[in-house]
Amino acid sequence: MADSKARPEEIRALAGVRAFPPLLIILFHFGEGHHYTGWRWLDLLAARGYLWVEFFFALSGFILTHVYGARVAQLFTGAGYSSFLKSRLMRLYPVHLFMLFALLLLTLAAKGFSQLDGMPSIYELAYHPDIQVKGFVLSLFLVHAWHTMDRLTWNGASWFVSVEFALCLMFPLYVWLANGKAWRGVALIAAGIAGLAVLNATSKHGLDITFDYGVLRGMADFAIGVGMAVLYRDLKPRDALPRWAHSVIQAALLFVLLYAFYHNGWAHNARDIWIALPMLALILALSFDRGLVADALKNRATQLMGAWSYAVYMGQTFWLQAIRIFEQHYPPPDTMVAGMRFSTLIWWLEPVLLVLVCIGWGALLAVAVEHPAAAALKRYFDNRKDQK
Repeated sequence: MADSKARPEEIRALAGVRAFPPLLIILFHFGEGHHYTGWRWLDLLAARGYLWVEFFFALSGFILTHVYGARVAQLFTGAGYSSFLKSRLMRLYPVHLFMLFALLLLTLAAKGFSQLDGMPSIYELAYHPDIQVKGFVLSLFLVHAWHTMDRLTWNGASWFVSVEFALCLMFPLYVWLANGKAWRGVALIAAGIAGLAVLNATSKHGLDITFDYGVLRGMADFAIGVGMAVLYRDLKPRDALPRWAHSVIQAALLFVLLYAFYHNGWAHNARDIWIALPMLALILALSFDRGLVADALKNRATQLMGAWSYAVYMGQTFWLQAIRIFEQHYPPPDTMVAGMRFSTLIWWLEPVLLVLVCIGWGALLAVAVEHPAAAALKRYFDNRKDQK
């Protein structure tokens, strides 16, 4: 077994590929709440943006197994398990907590402005975001997507963090199952695919499963990611494929993925599974860190965006709700602005600005909240350990 203290090297292609899924998820949320573009080539990608959560759950399973796979025994000790959970929460919780209170402030501000200008707050309209006290409290404890709510609540995107927390609690079991020969990886992948297939067949919304059975969805994806990490662990030392072969495999999977996006109809149907499978297989294909696609993901821009990806994802709800507040004060649709009708201008301006603002906001959250908070918490726990 490898030295349990040696941290495995970073897989830069996987660090870079995280840059793009949050942007498609943002476009999906905007499209569902406002409108799609009318350009089929873009709408079919955006409308199934929710499937990139599959990618993130599986990637999480892969990376955690890659990092902690050699420390199975430690994870089954009280100190080791506690250290693992602290490490994960230091990464996940600060941005989650910050955005939860940011949404609380936005809610209070919207209600305050509604009293000043006479416009109803978006939180008082027929189809308003959920702002129950129950949802806020459950969100504080990261259990709001454990079938405890009947809808998304407060920072809707944070259902992902709630499920990820549940997966972290279960992680020692996964890594124990993965500890052995390659057949264990195949078995985990098969079990994960079977779980996804059952959810996909029984859901009325394809794989867009969040607050209700999101934990089951995450468990299936996570199992696939853990299983692929086992195969990677077995295959990587014996990888003799030339660089061009890796390029062909990656290009073929991208082609199959795009074909699946464009030939499986509109979103939220039982054909979601045929998009999810090549999407998840791409993780294993990129993990060898060789090939044209893998190399293209190693540039500074994608690496930075990858580092911001969690914060970009978590920050989007604030701006999606802010857009609804801004819309209440837009000029009449026929108003001429820059030589065109306002309704025509805003049709494209809203989604473009939303994506750009979410990237900027995510970068700010990453450098001002996520990374310094994690570093500060690490110092705090390290100091406490030294004092004992």
